[in-house]
Amino acid sequence: MKTVLFAAAAALSVGIITPTLAVERGGTLTFARYDDSTLIDPVYADRNPDIWMVSNLYDTLLRTEADGKTVVPGLASQYKLSDDGLTLSLTLRDNIHFSDGTDVEGKDIVFSLNRAKNPELGPWAGLLGSIDSVTADGKNITIKLKNPDPTIILMMATFNTAIVSKDAFDAATGATDQEKAQAISNADPVGSGPFVLKSHQRGSSMEFVANKHYWRQGEDGKALPYLDGIDFVVIPDDATRILKLQAGEVNAAEFIPFARVAELKADSNINMELFPSTRIIYSPINTREKTADGQDNILASKEARQALNYATNKDALIKLILHGAGKPVTSGLMASTTQLATGTEALYKYDLAKAKELAAKAGIKPGTEISLTTLAGSADDSIIFTALQQMWSQIGVKLSVEQVDGATRGDKNRSGDFDIHTYGWVNDVNDPAQVAGWLGYYPTRKAVGTGWNNPEFNSLYEASNKEINPEKRAEQYAKMQSLYAEEAPLLFMYETPFAVALDNKVKGYVQTPLGSNEFSSTWIDQ
Repeated sequence: MKTVLFAAAAALSVGIITPTLAVERGGTLTFARYDDSTLIDPVYADRNPDIWMVSNLYDTLLRTEADGKTVVPGLASQYKLSDDGLTLSLTLRDNIHFSDGTDVEGKDIVFSLNRAKNPELGPWAGLLGSIDSVTADGKNITIKLKNPDPTIILMMATFNTAIVSKDAFDAATGATDQEKAQAISNADPVGSGPFVLKSHQRGSSMEFVANKHYWRQGEDGKALPYLDGIDFVVIPDDATRILKLQAGEVNAAEFIPFARVAELKADSNINMELFPSTRIIYSPINTREKTADGQDNILASKEARQALNYATNKDALIKLILHGAGKPVTSGLMASTTQLATGTEALYKYDLAKAKELAAKAGIKPGTEISLTTLAGSADDSIIFTALQQMWSQIGVKLSVEQVDGATRGDKNRSGDFDIHTYGWVNDVNDPAQVAGWLGYYPTRKAVGTGWNNPEFNSLYEASNKEINPEKRAEQYAKMQSLYAEEAPLLFMYETPFAVALDNKVKGYVQTPLGSNEFSSTWIDQ
């Protein structure tokens, strides 16, 4: 048996059920979200509102514990990696079932992992590029690798490898895999996780109910989850989410603006939590030679992108937005808590003179127009825009704002129809392969939509996914981070915790450093 530990630096300060309290079962949690889910499928989920719900509807062969550090058996009761690193063997648990009561079988594992590694389907297939074949013999699962993969065990605990029912998927309407996935997400998914999707009003609400066939046991010796269900309400406006919580209309609200944290901490009826995270806030910059309307793109110049970074006072942003509850990005490619992250100093520390020099070299003249796309209703995004508008005016940029909803922002990112837009990232696995692949590797969604395509970076990334020598892999990642920082396809901003406010009756809720909302062990003190 091989046990793998994550390298996240911070332990959760809350979220572990207090031993002196006996858990209570029943009740429905009402949770206010900043954005809605659009496609909760392990393969196609590419937005946090989708990804963070996958683990509640589907389970994986291995799982990450709520502390965000440790990989433990999941649907598989045991696992072992061969000495040559080319075979991963797993054994399925006895008596595990999907939400419709049917057994989780070897055919479902083979089907799910083959979907996950198919490069013609979702954006995360590259994370499983080392897999040659997946076979099942009863409860024994064998994964053969093309080459040793330093991330393979971690990946078996990642959302995109979650197990779906082959029979239910095959029976879904649709001519293509994606059409079937969408049909299932729209209707009644047959999942292997602690909850089942009962209803979904797009852009408004979503209802989960407990999966009565779930396998994991709670503290009272009975099957999880403790809750009867969860009602999600979509409230994009930060202030409204807080008002609903204060009025007792919801039990919890996510993404609390940091300007309101102190106020909510002082409220005796509210438990205001700052969960440690791997979350970084950044802004992708469109690096293409032409804009979406065919005009020359000033941001195609590396010097222009560097100028914007030097003209951004990150410390000021952290004071304005986080009220000190964060720090500047130091790696660019990943949070400082991620394995193999380098750098201890803020990238592009504020230097107005340097910014002006680079802006002139790039051809930025007074009145140069740049548009920042932000998330409508986000107080943090509003502050970011106002601050950047003032900061960048000093190097000649006339910054305008375009406010959109989350889905539209995602569409713009994928199509390249933007100049710069606000964004964030949270690791789903505490290995740099996923985040580096998303932010910098061109074949994965064109380097977070920026269009940045660096052959040296791409080659280093591909090599790192096969490198089992830890020192050599660290060298590859150090070089990738150096290249990325120099080219500046992002506006590098800051790292931040997860700010979640709950009424005092809610116990056991955790948002892990990897972002997932852990509702399976949440309960309500009634």
